[in-house]
Amino acid sequence: MPYRPIPNQQRDLHFGAGRTTWVIPRSFAISERLLDMIPGGLMWLGVVLMVIGSYYAPTLMIACATGLALYSAIRFTLAGIANLYGLRLIRQWENTDWQAVYTRRAGHTSLVSDAVHHLVIIPNYHEDIAILRRTLDHLAGQNSAQRSMTVVLAIEASERGAREKGTVLKTEYGSRFEHFFVVVHPTGITGEMQCKSANQAWAARWAKQKLVDELGYSINHLLVTTMDSDTIWHPHYFESLTTLFATDQQRYTTYWQAPIRYHGNVWHITPIMRILHAYSSAWELAYLAAPWWRALPMSSYSMSLRLLHSAGYWDPDAIADEWHMYIKSFFQRGGNIHLCPVFLPFWANATTGSTFLHAIKERYMQTRRHAWGAKEIGYTVTQILERAPLLPRGSVKLLVRVAHDNLLAGPGWIIMMLGAQLPVMFYPHVTAHGPGLLSLLLLQAAALVVSLLTLMFWVIDIRLRPQSAITHRVRSRLKELACLPLMAVATIVCVALPVMHAQTRLLLGLPIEFRVTAKR
Repeated sequence: MPYRPIPNQQRDLHFGAGRTTWVIPRSFAISERLLDMIPGGLMWLGVVLMVIGSYYAPTLMIACATGLALYSAIRFTLAGIANLYGLRLIRQWENTDWQAVYTRRAGHTSLVSDAVHHLVIIPNYHEDIAILRRTLDHLAGQNSAQRSMTVVLAIEASERGAREKGTVLKTEYGSRFEHFFVVVHPTGITGEMQCKSANQAWAARWAKQKLVDELGYSINHLLVTTMDSDTIWHPHYFESLTTLFATDQQRYTTYWQAPIRYHGNVWHITPIMRILHAYSSAWELAYLAAPWWRALPMSSYSMSLRLLHSAGYWDPDAIADEWHMYIKSFFQRGGNIHLCPVFLPFWANATTGSTFLHAIKERYMQTRRHAWGAKEIGYTVTQILERAPLLPRGSVKLLVRVAHDNLLAGPGWIIMMLGAQLPVMFYPHVTAHGPGLLSLLLLQAAALVVSLLTLMFWVIDIRLRPQSAITHRVRSRLKELACLPLMAVATIVCVALPVMHAQTRLLLGLPIEFRVTAKR
């Protein structure tokens, strides 16, 4: 029996959680518009102030840019320490006997490990069938896939040939899992965007109805993993996840997240993109390993079906599905939400292109899509305002985490660059002596620290990459080395500018669009 949603003509006015529904006044449409303007407004305010201040108060502006650079250098240093610690944890986890861990941890509140069933949702849209086969091959290689794993291939009705592709894959892989379902997400549902969040929400509701309501699985034993269609899980990921879920007393309030590495097609992307993605992988691992930072779900992650169902599933109009879902469940459960790292890295594909400029464009578009996550600043503020003054513990810290990354990724780099260059352009001798000279020296020291740590992240990534299928590995690495001095430019073009682009569109109220990028 197909899942059919309950019509809701005022969906944008309701946020549901199980049996509880918060009804937000119609004026929320105005407040949401104003909240969406926060990141873009702050960004352009900072840029304008930096430009004007560079003329009227050049020494102060250089000092501000220096302060931001020193802050970045400190963060990079902490990320470097956390990255090394995370790599050590990965080596430990890869050598762990998870059955022995289960035996040691199991108590009277634990689940029987054989009772845990994995529901794996693979949302995809215009994905090449070869990529999906690779994904399914690796999933089928997981421990007990035939006995305890259900795969839901979540396809879009708007994709021509999607049903036929789903039928082919079900024929090829159906026998390698306990269940294999192809679920079609229809088009034209009011209040939905064509995005991953809407697709996986439809698929998860369908799967809950099929597995729990029809086949009799216990919702308490089902563990949902949602993933990108190009994700390659570590061979021991689901084995470790079974043990962690079965023995954790907080299993119904926890997200599980593994670190990401962009190694799925690492030898098929341009050299400078390899460096940029090495940098991204290092930061994602650092966030998971560092006790001083709050980690958030990223790309592919796991949670109990009980948590997902009680939270009302993913909202079908959210582009940053992982952050939005975490924030939503955090406030619904009064802050009683946890994220547990799983130090078994998964591989993902990086953006590609037929030419160098095409690759840059695809990365730009992907970053811009990710930058729509700036909407989560306003969403978090809304949740805080609704619950004030009885805020869940950690609410402000969560807001700072969400706002920090969105604001620093784009505006931070641009403001730092303007503050370092414009005052000198207006007043060439401003850094010749006194406070201006001190700021210049500190700025250069901070830049050196960031550069050295970027080099470290790149070297680590090289050591972790799969063996190259190309014959000229030395030449390839020399090309990457030659690209290192361009990292500052690449960061501006592929990170800062698309973030500013997205936040400016939010500021102006222009439509948000979900665009799938090339990852061949």
